[in-house]
Amino acid sequence: MTLTPYRRALALPGIRSLLIVAMLARIPVTAASVTLTLHVVDDLHRGYAAAGLVAAVMTVGSAIGAPLLGRLVDRRGLRPMLVLTTVAEALFWAAAQAMPYPALLVTSFFGGLLTLPIFSVIRQSIAALAPEDQRRQAYALDSMSVELSFMIGPALAVLMVTTTSARSTMLAVGAGIVCSGLALFALNPPVRGHDEPSAQTAPVARREWVTPRLVGVLAIVAASTLVLGGTDVAVVAVLRDAGQMQWTGAVLAAWGAYSLVGGFAYGAVSRPLPPVALLILLGACTIPVGLGGGQWWLLCLALLPAGALCAPTLAATADVVSRLAPPSARGEAMGLHGSALTVGLALGAPLAGAVIDGSGPAWGFAATGLLGLLVGLVVLPGELRRRRTPQAAAPTTPTPDLVPSAPTPSAPAPPTR
Repeated sequence: MTLTPYRRALALPGIRSLLIVAMLARIPVTAASVTLTLHVVDDLHRGYAAAGLVAAVMTVGSAIGAPLLGRLVDRRGLRPMLVLTTVAEALFWAAAQAMPYPALLVTSFFGGLLTLPIFSVIRQSIAALAPEDQRRQAYALDSMSVELSFMIGPALAVLMVTTTSARSTMLAVGAGIVCSGLALFALNPPVRGHDEPSAQTAPVARREWVTPRLVGVLAIVAASTLVLGGTDVAVVAVLRDAGQMQWTGAVLAAWGAYSLVGGFAYGAVSRPLPPVALLILLGACTIPVGLGGGQWWLLCLALLPAGALCAPTLAATADVVSRLAPPSARGEAMGLHGSALTVGLALGAPLAGAVIDGSGPAWGFAATGLLGLLVGLVVLPGELRRRRTPQAAAPTTPTPDLVPSAPTPSAPAPPTR
């Protein structure tokens, strides 16, 4: 491995400032969920089930809204979408902290529908700023910045709630999200490359780019975050069952650190594994994590292989989606990518929780890991068939293989990166 690919990616105009703004802008976004949960439990005196219902309703809204907002970016540009969502976020967070539970439950859907889509916008801008031979490194850097944001945001929210109150923390989170929207508005990163068609160009019909291959990638995305969401819950359950809850932060921090290292390696190697292979490995490495027992240090060690695969899997899927979608529909495609991320996370936690309640904490890892593995195995044959069909139509832009294949005598080997 070498640092040269990263130096080249960071030297691209606009990439460095985009990644800095992205990491800072995501901190209040990553703090939103835990803040809302603690508000429902502490201020509204409802249970965790009621808090989970608010989160689920907001998730549904976000999953529906992400591709719609991406389509708005494709048709009208970035700034109109930022104005709409930033104003909506300001209104939601200012009002939500004073609402009774029934009103909060209803408005959380609209809060999710018009959530500031920072993750999708950043990934769309990376595709516009980075040429294809440097896009993998840029997405790896982005995935590492996501890990840093998730390490900071929820912990900062919990600290603020415990030292002030959940209501004041909600106002702070809302203010932070508004500042994030304003920062993106001021930065105004491009959503199309200089050599790509402008927004005035007639859009490509959805049926031409929403192909079975893209659907397969979105399934990989959802399965990956399902595994991650299930792992998060299972870690807490295992440590609680063993009476070692005080080590939860350390274990989750180690898990995030492993992901950072894996993301760095993904961008630095010349021939990375494709998304479907990464998902299969992620699922397979997650299944046995619970066998480490309740000792926190054994759990840290058991999480190492799966943790190192988190950031690479998400970076690889973002890279592929950015290449499969035409520039005129890339915002909508990245919105679908964001929806798949959201749906996977929303399914992973309750699935792991149900299995844990019925069979024990260790089975939470096994169930979500097995499901991720099965999704990867379902997608794999289609990718193998596509690679073995010489008559398959070539895409309009080169896209990385989802599964590795050996070069044939009639075609040159793909260049190394």
